[in-house]
Amino acid sequence: MSPTFYHILHLLSLVVLTGGTFYGFAGAADTRKKVMIFSGIASVLMLVSGFGLLSKLSYGFPGWAIVKIVCWLGLSALMGIGYRKRDKAGLFMGIILALVFIALVMVYQRPF
Repeated sequence: MSPTFYHILHLLSLVVLTGGTFYGFAGAADTRKKVMIFSGIASVLMLVSGFGLLSKLSYGFPGWAIVKIVCWLGLSALMGIGYRKRDKAGLFMGIILALVFIALVMVYQRPF
């Protein structure tokens, strides 16, 4: 598959995972199972497409990729917390935005 396919799949997975995580903090409790399934699939697709993109572009395993993996782990962990800790939704949504921002900066700046 082409790097463009992996890039589009990676960004689509990011949008679905972030949207599902935000929905977990705001949505009705009866939607939990469906949202968790879609977000979990998006999380796995994000990981696979990210490593596929690294492989296709022959980047190896640079330091900025490690930072992105940490951001992915944080975003995936917050996905499951959304339905349980709605009283701290503002704090967690700020953390989600910070993780996504850091991940985007890492891919476009590649500082190390």
